[in-house]
Amino acid sequence: MSNSKSLVATLRGIACAASISLCMAAGGAVAADEVANKATVQKAFDAWAAGTGSPYDLLADNVTWTITGNSAASKSYGSRDAFINEVIKPFNARMSVGLKPTIRNMYADGDTVIVFFDAAGTAKDGQPYKNTYAWFLDLDGGKIVKASAFFDSIAFDKLWALPAASE
Repeated sequence: MSNSKSLVATLRGIACAASISLCMAAGGAVAADEVANKATVQKAFDAWAAGTGSPYDLLADNVTWTITGNSAASKSYGSRDAFINEVIKPFNARMSVGLKPTIRNMYADGDTVIVFFDAAGTAKDGQPYKNTYAWFLDLDGGKIVKASAFFDSIAFDKLWALPAASE
């Protein structure tokens, strides 16, 4: 009987060790994905700050970008083209000096990267535009597939009320 109990205890130990190993391996993969996703977003923000690219270069064609709150642009955009054409192009048309981001902090949790940053530029009317943002970016294969953006809607709406360059 003691051999049976010993065998059961040994098998339980092996099963437990195998489970821990699998969890650690999975956790290592998740941690590696977090590091890679964070590095991908950091690189895009660095390019944006340098004027050589932007995080929008990472958008998947079928991205869902949601602007939260009550700004004039608050809603969900169901594709890269919709978001770029309805928000980014009109926004940039109101700027004489484009936004330059300064990251306060960046966090990663699984496939989600959270970027807390300030951005400043100059509007076409010569006034400074400054805002603070928090973006929650879900990545898949190095592409942003879902985003939720939070920012000061009062500052945004003040800029949005200006005529765009083409208006």
